[in-house]
Amino acid sequence: MRERLATYFNVHLVSDSTGETLAGVMRATCAQFDNILPIEHSYFLVRSIRQLERVINEIEAAPGVVMFTLSNLEHRGILEEACVRLGMPCVAILDPVLDMTSRYLGQELNHRVGASRKLNAEYFKRIDALDFAMYHDDGQQAIELADADVILVGVSRTSKTPTSVYLAHRGVKAANVPLVPGVPLPQEVFAERRPLVVGLLITADRLIHIRRNRLAAMKETRAGDYTDEDAVRREVMDAQKLFEREGWPTIDVSRRSIEETAAAVLNLLAEHRDP
Repeated sequence: MRERLATYFNVHLVSDSTGETLAGVMRATCAQFDNILPIEHSYFLVRSIRQLERVINEIEAAPGVVMFTLSNLEHRGILEEACVRLGMPCVAILDPVLDMTSRYLGQELNHRVGASRKLNAEYFKRIDALDFAMYHDDGQQAIELADADVILVGVSRTSKTPTSVYLAHRGVKAANVPLVPGVPLPQEVFAERRPLVVGLLITADRLIHIRRNRLAAMKETRAGDYTDEDAVRREVMDAQKLFEREGWPTIDVSRRSIEETAAAVLNLLAEHRDP
């Protein structure tokens, strides 16, 4: 059976803020379809009619789906009217959620532009968590590991750093400690009063593949035990034995995205805090 060719289509993301919500919804939507490849056209921080007119011109030049989050009612009306005139599907992705919440609370929306970016305590919590993740990356500053919400432990190339950074954006202080053959883990990881420790597992074949690609990208020819099959299999086996011995919960990252790994960590953290 012949494999179906990918379908490309234009999707225009229009926001008066940073567009993170739009991008996330669009990608989650497209992931539900096979062989669909969106061509993203992003227009963020759109806060004037002049900016909006340029956006509409570009939408007309590249017909496709329009998704937007605009709080200004006049700007919304202009964009929606233009899409009707051009015969383009247009959707305000937050409207159903906002309408439902408004009815439940019995309150009208404030239509404040950029309201989601207000500098509140949650924002500073994320910044603090990001600083913590960077400061405690790859086993640095082991004496402060007790201040973490979670410690990720795993062999090299198990996505410890990007997972820690992703968790930081969710306000979680994540430290990560590498398992290096012949190098003992810091004693803080084994302390009686310590944060949740999560072991990151990966299959040996997948790890060898990732490490070889890493070396190729760096144009590095000296590999040693880093990609040696027997050595890598010992690393993976030793890691698994350690996690089992210590009773640490584990996540297999072999075929997981960073987002999926972080979501699994968040679930474990919720269970840890509220058994």
